[in-house]
Amino acid sequence: MRPAIITAAATTLVSMIVIVIAAISISGGSDSGQQAVPLPFAGPTSTRPPATPNITPTPATSLTPTTLSPFRYQPLWPFASEKAAAAWQHRYRVGGHEPWHLDAEQTALSFTTGYLGFTEINKVVSRSVRGDDARITVGYQNTDGSISVAAVLHLVRIGGGLEAPWEVVGTNDTMLTLDRPKYGATVASPLTVSGRITGVDDSIRIDVRQLSSAVPIGTYCCVTAGGDRKPWSVRVGFRGATDQIALTIVASTGGHVQGVERFAVTGIRPVTG
Repeated sequence: MRPAIITAAATTLVSMIVIVIAAISISGGSDSGQQAVPLPFAGPTSTRPPATPNITPTPATSLTPTTLSPFRYQPLWPFASEKAAAAWQHRYRVGGHEPWHLDAEQTALSFTTGYLGFTEINKVVSRSVRGDDARITVGYQNTDGSISVAAVLHLVRIGGGLEAPWEVVGTNDTMLTLDRPKYGATVASPLTVSGRITGVDDSIRIDVRQLSSAVPIGTYCCVTAGGDRKPWSVRVGFRGATDQIALTIVASTGGHVQGVERFAVTGIRPVTG
């Protein structure tokens, strides 16, 4: 009986390991690519207590000034700075303007379908919110009804006060990574964009975007790649960078099921002067 017990225990252990690995892959917890991390030039962490905001507008008679907290990440979207986030907070308190900024899931989907234009990626697959930090997994529905993961977006609350809005600051890269340039780096055009990909017959498109432009200010299409964590690299130029705080680099691939099936983003700063 003892060999049978040992075999059963070993089988159970292997099954548990497989489940854990699968969960890490789906949640974007792999360390295979760079992540959005606090930047060395950023200020201290906000002391604002975590809270679930009330989406009912505050009466104008009870408005109080918002104390700005230095933002520790590279802002990407929808606000270019703490000042811009504070301006929205004032409009929200007065008239309930755009309450979706207080919802991490809605902010993630608006970034994906609106700002990036990936309209087919319109599902929230999973969410993890811990205080002022959120990981929102977005994806799409296949013809057979199953859901595929496209990216895990990293969001952080920006600004001060209990009604601080959510800001997209990057992605947790796994199957498609953006490793260069480094997160928060200051760069000039043209620049090298590189990473790794796991897949078959993928075609990677690179876009350089800024908040003040409706269309990308730089594009490279496309580089063919595939394999198991195989490296890819391209040189991309951009023109008309007027947003001095941040540019967003977007790597996307698709074509097997729909136009865009996976993507990754990172934030950089353009050279000034």
